Amino acid sequence: MRKNMARKDSKGYNLRTGECQRKDGKYSYAFTDRFGKRHFIYSKTLVELRERERALQRDYEDGLDPYKAKTIEVNHMVESYLSQKHDLKTSTKGSYRFMFKQYIHDNFGKSKVINVKYSDVKRFYYSLMMDKGISAATVDHVHTLLHPAFQMAIRDGLIRTNPTDGVMAEIKRSKFWIKGKRQALTVKQQQVFLDFFKDNREYEGWLPIITVLLGTGMRIGECLGLTWDDLDFENRIISVNHTISDRPDEKGVCRKRIQSTKSNAGTRTIPMIEEVYQAFLTEYEYQKILGFCEEEVDGYSGFVFSTAKHTVYLAEAVNNAIHRAIDEYNKREKIAAAKEDRDPFILPQLSAHVLRHTFCTRLCENESNLKVIQSIMGHADITTTMDIYAEATKEKKQEVMRNLDGKIII
Repeated sequence: MRKNMARKDSKGYNLRTGECQRKDGKYSYAFTDRFGKRHFIYSKTLVELRERERALQRDYEDGLDPYKAKTIEVNHMVESYLSQKHDLKTSTKGSYRFMFKQYIHDNFGKSKVINVKYSDVKRFYYSLMMDKGISAATVDHVHTLLHPAFQMAIRDGLIRTNPTDGVMAEIKRSKFWIKGKRQALTVKQQQVFLDFFKDNREYEGWLPIITVLLGTGMRIGECLGLTWDDLDFENRIISVNHTISDRPDEKGVCRKRIQSTKSNAGTRTIPMIEEVYQAFLTEYEYQKILGFCEEEVDGYSGFVFSTAKHTVYLAEAVNNAIHRAIDEYNKREKIAAAKEDRDPFILPQLSAHVLRHTFCTRLCENESNLKVIQSIMGHADITTTMDIYAEATKEKKQEVMRNLDGKIII
């Protein structure tokens, strides 16, 4: 009986099962994937081919699907990740979609997942900052989308390691990472700001909202989403258990929506200080005359803060009122200062979120229990509370030391 002769290449080397040398001298290796589909890999030399065979074998032993990974783009990976994030709030998913389309889709997103390396991610992030002028903080948001998407690719057996790991940490150590200081009004600025709303009929209707924002530290969506049922006047307690938003969803559709608070920590109770208690009573008296809110949003009704048309206020309207009031105050102050031959006391432009930070700063200046501050503010991470506390106490410490000038060393 004729024995099976080992197949050899042109140099006399034995060829293994699946290996073949073509007429042009190049080598190929044929294999069948786990789904029964036939594939081929090619190399110029037998040594190179067998290195690729070993790499292929390692991939399969590790549960990876190398062929599939070569065909999938970053765009497809991100789309798959977003489609499975059912726990994201509608507005958050909308923000992720915006970042994806704005910064990833048309360039980096076309890269094959398996080809993306740490250096590619780093180069991409730096290009966003240096070529497109995007802030490092925004790039950090892009990272919060890409990192878990690549992590999902690992779990799906497409890649071994996450190429985004450690990139933002490196950028945060670079000169490009400029952490913006949280803006907060000084005590004097806060008093002047409030006095302007109190003393001007055009703006005094906004005073209850401004007082509640400044006296509770609530996020603007939490404040505008309050219903009268959320207020316990007898015990003077505010229940923060939802928020209202009109930010676009993943399809770009804008409408008022009731959503859960930013995090589990955002669901909380806040005691009413006297000024906030009175502000709610004032708003109630206004609405007894002008009419209560008639709008219903996702099953919620009886909103505390109502427009003249008996609808729920949007954050944009509140911020616009703040901007107009500050512009008007600064205009009058400059005229008054010129007449009195003094420097004007100018208020900075700010938003409702600055009022939240202002409240937190005042709270930190007067309270040392970080857990109490964290609970009232609804911070999910204690480090956020600690950062604000450190900022507030630093300025307070400087003020105390300035007051000691000439009193210590006599």
